[in-house]
Amino acid sequence: MAKLRVTQIKSGIGHPEDQKNTLKSLGLRRLNQSAVHEDNAPIRGMIVKIKHLVKVEEEAG
Repeated sequence: MAKLRVTQIKSGIGHPEDQKNTLKSLGLRRLNQSAVHEDNAPIRGMIVKIKHLVKVEEEAG
């Protein structure tokens, strides 16, 4: 299954609490921090919710 590398590129400050919680759920705590997750529907849903705060890259394997 493919994996996604999610990198935080903008701060959660000034954004709604649910978006901040989504960043934490993805394991992102600070700018330019990356986390690797399986490519599945729940993760994709979280990414869509905070797409303005993160950068997403696909990884092989």
